[in-house]
Amino acid sequence: MKKITCLLLLISLSNISFGQDIHWSQFNDNPIFQNPGNTGQFNGDIRFIGNYRDQWRSVTVPFSTISISVDSKLYNHKNLGFGGLLFHDVVGDGQFRTVEFQGNASYLIKLTSDSIHTIRPGINIGMNHRQLNSSQFYFDNQYNGIIFDPTLPTNELLQTERNSNFSIGTGVIYQYYMNDRINFTGGIGLYNINKPNQGFYGDEIRRDRRFNFFGKGIYKLNYDWDLVPGVQFNIQGKYRELMIGSSAKYTLINKLGEYRALYGGIWYRNRDAIYLSAGLDYQSWFFGISYDVNISKLVPASNLRGGFELAVRYIMNRFKPRKIQHRICPDYI
Repeated sequence: MKKITCLLLLISLSNISFGQDIHWSQFNDNPIFQNPGNTGQFNGDIRFIGNYRDQWRSVTVPFSTISISVDSKLYNHKNLGFGGLLFHDVVGDGQFRTVEFQGNASYLIKLTSDSIHTIRPGINIGMNHRQLNSSQFYFDNQYNGIIFDPTLPTNELLQTERNSNFSIGTGVIYQYYMNDRINFTGGIGLYNINKPNQGFYGDEIRRDRRFNFFGKGIYKLNYDWDLVPGVQFNIQGKYRELMIGSSAKYTLINKLGEYRALYGGIWYRNRDAIYLSAGLDYQSWFFGISYDVNISKLVPASNLRGGFELAVRYIMNRFKPRKIQHRICPDYI
């Protein structure tokens, strides 16, 4: 039991010492986290997105992550996008908790007068808070020689169990947009430019910069079917993550103000997992779900089980009443 406890403690401390940014399997369904240039890059007025991920439930205490974001465009200046994102992440026995708020801004630059080719640079500023609950850990001093007694003092003096910092990021995206069914978006982002200190107990441990590269698109196959491929590559310190795959989209109905479409796809995360995804477009709503099948060296413990993820998106379109000018007939008619 003590060995398992020590292992979990080391895992939690390693997250503090060599922490990485969170990641999502449905990476294209959390766009302003993916790249600040995606802020305001959508058809509509206001976009709301919610994401939830539950991982490693079969191995240890599950890793749970929730994210909520909203972005829009300036009402009288549609080229300027702005938005915010809040995420909450809890991992391990020590309930290592991360809460971060990110504010994004972007600006659309048209490369051609017909807006088929555009770029959108963006900036990201985040406030990050992390804390640890050491009362959830077990120590050798709580073993009385016969049994483990959680009421015994740990005799561990921990100076602080929380840390707050801010980070700066930037990014730019390029979009080729012929229509809703033929388009491509790609981008590059750099995060944690200032390498904020995330150390506990007086130690200075800098958060590694993260480089993000992504590409996604839609390609019309025939009247009903579209191909929706995507790829993303992250570099952060020694960490490398490549995700690639594609969904197929089948449009059920798209006429007279009614819109329905189904998605189904298969994706691969290098040396970690294969995951399946499914989705539904319903008017201005999108609902997505995915499940990771673990194929890494953790398989003996995970039994191929990885992470379960949900995504919800709603795009609001403000109603713009038509201006109707009434003509008043003269009195002499």
